[in-house]
Amino acid sequence: MNDKALVESARRGDRGAFEVLVKRYEAKVYHLAYGFVQDPATADDLAQDVFVKVYCHLPKFKFESEFGTWLYRIAVNHIKDHLRKIARRKEVSLQELENSRFAAEDPAPGREAERLGEERRAAVHKALQTLPPKYNVILTLRDVRGLSYEEIADVLKISPGTVDSRLHRARRQLRKKMAPYLTLEGRGHEGGGNEMP
Repeated sequence: MNDKALVESARRGDRGAFEVLVKRYEAKVYHLAYGFVQDPATADDLAQDVFVKVYCHLPKFKFESEFGTWLYRIAVNHIKDHLRKIARRKEVSLQELENSRFAAEDPAPGREAERLGEERRAAVHKALQTLPPKYNVILTLRDVRGLSYEEIADVLKISPGTVDSRLHRARRQLRKKMAPYLTLEGRGHEGGGNEMP
């Protein structure tokens, strides 16, 4: 059964139809949320909240776009609201970003590359959290989730040209915030040695 038929059945009170829609999209919504929050429990909570909102707003869905796009839009807006609340409660400092480079070392040489990769991912995530939500969202949709410019434009209700310019500004800001980390990382590899600065 296609999405449209399932939505129409769900609107008539068929809970089974809505459960099929949830099963069809729950992994995508979870992974989208996880891309932003990097915490499985929080991502799971956000995904559940999104499906509650979708269920409540199902009567308002007008089939002007694909159901998946509409669902993604609700998910992105809900996650943005969550990120705004977190930003008000706690700001991640760039000092914390710099200090992540000096995390406890694993003495096993075979794990060095893996440790550096994990550190880099953590640093990028922390830097993403310091960006304004509109930049955090667009980077996550494009660079983490791999959506096309057209899909992002549809989800965010902006033009593809705006996607392009906003993405350019977001990447520039992210590079600026990552500069202290990248400088420290570069110093750590100078001279071909494995010693930390």
